[in-house]
Amino acid sequence: MPFRQVIVGSTNPVKIAAVRAVLLRLDPNVQVEGMAVVSGVPDQPIGDEQTQAGARQRAVAALAARPHAEIAVGLEGGVIVLPDGRMRTCAWAVVVDREGRDGVGGSLSMPLPDRVAARIRAGEELGHAMDAEAQTVGTKHGRGAVGILTAGLVDRQQAYEPLVAYALAPWLAGEFYA
Repeated sequence: MPFRQVIVGSTNPVKIAAVRAVLLRLDPNVQVEGMAVVSGVPDQPIGDEQTQAGARQRAVAALAARPHAEIAVGLEGGVIVLPDGRMRTCAWAVVVDREGRDGVGGSLSMPLPDRVAARIRAGEELGHAMDAEAQTVGTKHGRGAVGILTAGLVDRQQAYEPLVAYALAPWLAGEFYA
């Protein structure tokens, strides 16, 4: 640590901004860029395992495609189907480096309205379902479902930032992970 060149496995401005915001606190000279990669999971991941796999695939693919990057970050949002059929959100960040080390951070759990869950069950992505229900456009590239459902108390970038910090723990406190 610190990292100078970081790649994010996404061109979503919210994901890039979340990674940049966290890493700038560690090094004001860090360069963070995003790139389009495939997540290898459905557009709307269901469950922690699938969502985490998408984040990992994004990080691994981005690192492989950018030889100058020291680390890569993958972020993936998903939903969890609860035993009673209701849904909640989930999100994961995975950080990988060239030495094969990785870190994982996750959380971002909040209940989804039944109407939104019904749209997801019908095949829509969470962002598109929220666009339709909130009569807006670009939810997933802006405030996110979390921003709409918390009336702006927490937006998508703010929700992703702790996940990125959690995933960086093996580098930030390496002596505990040796």
